[in-house]
Amino acid sequence: MSTTHRTDVGRAVAEVERLRDLHPVGNPLLETVAKGGDTTDHLRRLVAVEAQCHAAELAAYGALLHRFHGARAAELWLTLGRLVHAATPKLHEVARHLGMTEADLARRSAEGGAYTFNGALSWVALTGSQAAAALAAHTDMCVYFAGGTAVARRLREAGAEVPDAFLGYYDDPGDDALCDLALDVAQEGLDRGDDPDEAVFHARRVEESIGDIWSTAALTPVPKRR
Repeated sequence: MSTTHRTDVGRAVAEVERLRDLHPVGNPLLETVAKGGDTTDHLRRLVAVEAQCHAAELAAYGALLHRFHGARAAELWLTLGRLVHAATPKLHEVARHLGMTEADLARRSAEGGAYTFNGALSWVALTGSQAAAALAAHTDMCVYFAGGTAVARRLREAGAEVPDAFLGYYDDPGDDALCDLALDVAQEGLDRGDDPDEAVFHARRVEESIGDIWSTAALTPVPKRR
């Protein structure tokens, strides 16, 4: 976190990190891929879940742009929207390399954990404060990029036969400048009186929902009936 941010947002981030240490949100997909063997079905499940998340993200950032459209806030929501929009065709290319069709990406997963991120993000986008939405976005970027990078590198360590497109897509450290922008926008909200506890609450909900993405991807696929 940049040292230019005031204590308010620093305290909020520190509280999110304290909760992370106190109640870690695991990534069981790491354990699954570390075992070796064919991980194709798990990676397909991850890609399918993320494709659904992209649709929810674009709607959420549009709603946030309508609700909070100061210069810095608008820059954040528009940048995040462009990031997701640009990532979507790349994700579809990853899916193609995994042998998935467009119908596979559009098909809804039966597992409830596939949708908790969409719910958490939509909740903060529609009802949360500017500080809550921005801190949630910051947490999302910190946690999801790190988790995806860890999965990609664990696959490499395990010597798994995985398409380069998958490894290239998920081995992404994210954008530090965009994370700092999210903190700027959160600070703006706090300066106007947004509740820091609410911001931490929503950030934590988003982090927990990302854990559900990893857990859903790690599930053992149910054999298809003949």
